[in-house]
Amino acid sequence: MRATLGAGFTDVRVLMSHAMETGQRKDASGKVIPLHFIQNVTAKLNGKTVIEGEVSQAVSRNPVFSFRLKGGQKGDKLELSWLDNTGVTNKTDGTIA
Repeated sequence: MRATLGAGFTDVRVLMSHAMETGQRKDASGKVIPLHFIQNVTAKLNGKTVIEGEVSQAVSRNPVFSFRLKGGQKGDKLELSWLDNTGVTNKTDGTIA
């Protein structure tokens, strides 16, 4: 995660490691690889939710999400968490530089 402070805003860029399968590809034996994608994304600034969003299977493998938050200060804690369609969760955190 990279979070950079600007003039009254914070730019955030996050690489999320995930296979993001669409359910349309086939493996080497010709079997369809089942859907496996990030469904929900939540961003928190100092423990307070600032962004919640839904994602679909139409997003590429290991997606990079970029967004801009109003405000923020150097050293503030950011956390990004996600839930996929199989119930698996993951998160990453960082601080504003």
